Amino acid sequence: MSERIDLDGELEVAMHAAREAGKALAARGEAFAGVASSKGRDIKLNADKAAEDIIFRILAAGAPRSILSEETGWTAEADDYAWVVDPLDGSANYNNHIPLCCVSIALVQSGAPVLGVLYDFNNDQMYSGIVGRGAWLNGRSISVSETSDASSAILMTGLAVNRDFSAEALARSAADFARWKKVRMIGSAATSLSYVAAGKADCYFEENIMFWDVAAGCAIVTAAGGRVNISDGPLDAPKVVKVDNGKLE
Repeated sequence: MSERIDLDGELEVAMHAAREAGKALAARGEAFAGVASSKGRDIKLNADKAAEDIIFRILAAGAPRSILSEETGWTAEADDYAWVVDPLDGSANYNNHIPLCCVSIALVQSGAPVLGVLYDFNNDQMYSGIVGRGAWLNGRSISVSETSDASSAILMTGLAVNRDFSAEALARSAADFARWKKVRMIGSAATSLSYVAAGKADCYFEENIMFWDVAAGCAIVTAAGGRVNISDGPLDAPKVVKVDNGKLE
């Protein structure tokens, strides 16, 4: 039998964790300085782990569950419900003082995102959503756009570190870009999804993106009336993610 939980309570805990981690990231204290590792196209910051420590402490105190996090992986075997955490989505942006990054926390049930929180700490914007209940920006209801034609739509996308960077694969992506009125790459999948949820953009697509990058955003887009498709497989394996407002062909 599936566990019955208080989603409102879980949302409050997740928002508290995201806000506290975001405040610390914005302050950029000593523990948040420096690069932990840089390999190929990927970069890990000390800030990633410092923010994760804050989130883990608050989740453990308020809503203890197994957690899948970018920095740690699984903390325990996944139960019916589990947290999925990216303590700092957009690490390269953060490291270079580009204000396009956020804290991302999702609750998933049997691998499906049911609740999400994205905290854009640079702008003090808290996106949240509960699937079937609604989505909010700083407590104000938000919904996806009404755009129905790709030629009028804005696509959010990115080049994940795990994707195929061959000339052929990049050419396929470029050919798809021609369908859209505008294409935007901002270096943060979670932030991109918050824009789709709020109707600022119309769709998002990315190949070989990690689940922790998109889980919270996918929950919020779904809660805001959008459509989400995440490829199958283990939650800690790269995904193909297609998200839109549910009106695009």
